[in-house]
Amino acid sequence: MNRINLEDLLPRNPIELDRKEIADYLRNKVVLITGAAGSIGSELSRQIAKYAPRLMILIDFAETPLHNLLLEMKKRFPELESIPILTSITDKRNLELVFGLYRPQVVFHAAAYKHVPMMESFPAKAVQNNCMGTRIVADLAVKFGVGKFVMISSDKAVNPTNVMGCSKRICEIYCQALDKSTGHQTQFVTTRFGNVLGSNGSVIPIFMEQLREGGPLTVTHPDIVRFFMLIPEACELVLQACTLGKGGEIFVFDMGRQVRIADLAQRMIDLSGLKGIEIVYTGLRNGEKLFEEVLNQEETTLPTTNPKIKVAKVREYEFGEVLRNELALEELSYHSGDFNIVRKMKDIVPEYKSMHSKYEILDS
Repeated sequence: MNRINLEDLLPRNPIELDRKEIADYLRNKVVLITGAAGSIGSELSRQIAKYAPRLMILIDFAETPLHNLLLEMKKRFPELESIPILTSITDKRNLELVFGLYRPQVVFHAAAYKHVPMMESFPAKAVQNNCMGTRIVADLAVKFGVGKFVMISSDKAVNPTNVMGCSKRICEIYCQALDKSTGHQTQFVTTRFGNVLGSNGSVIPIFMEQLREGGPLTVTHPDIVRFFMLIPEACELVLQACTLGKGGEIFVFDMGRQVRIADLAQRMIDLSGLKGIEIVYTGLRNGEKLFEEVLNQEETTLPTTNPKIKVAKVREYEFGEVLRNELALEELSYHSGDFNIVRKMKDIVPEYKSMHSKYEILDS
């Protein structure tokens, strides 16, 4: 089988950025990254390390990936002190010790549960890890005077059709409302982008494994489309948005045009050089929709100094109301059933309409 370069799968040229501003901002900073061993978090760690921060705090709950990341950091950046923290973002007591000891100046919050069908089955875990975990890390950022907090969101947060996407929208709402609250110095910035080529559990590794096994390649629907970026360029845009953000923004990235998954599968078959590989359609999964959006239909965007990054103008919420909703939702996640949890999520995010899901009954 021929080697497949991810760059060959994109219908556009990779994004290139001016990195001087990023370097000036991150140099000699104490940087904390949650979800540091994941696809986005690990690439953020590699890129940030190139800009000579004073210290990097790498937080993840997955032991082996975190261990492997630490070994890579020591090998590639031996002069940089990288501190691994094996913990969950829901462990407030432990995280408070970490923030108090290392006093991070910049936080990149990449930790999240991301698989749509899994979160449809476990909405309590989506709430506890994504929503509550974000609240804990964000609140600690305020408590310990972090300068900037960058949250990694998703295009699935726009007009969400599934639990995962709604949980990310709730995270966006909390961070934006917290930014507007008084009495703190932390600037909260959110970044939205689509799927990243080759990330853990995404379609590219699945297709690669199916090719190695001789096919077929499985696609849920012939018309399903997604936005795609390369992991390095997604992380570069996150770092650029960090330097642009003044607090309260939700940045959206220009990801080109959407790609038909069936076309992506065929492209991989062609590049592999293998013959006789078929594409089989399996049907949409729970919570899955045919296309993703980067902006709500009622939102507009404003330009930035970077043509690839725009600011979404979204509805703003009062922090007291947002906090009450968060706490009520978290209480339900521990003491109530799936439908009550999702009903509350729909109350918080009215544009959340379930698709191919047992929760559709709540929309009627």
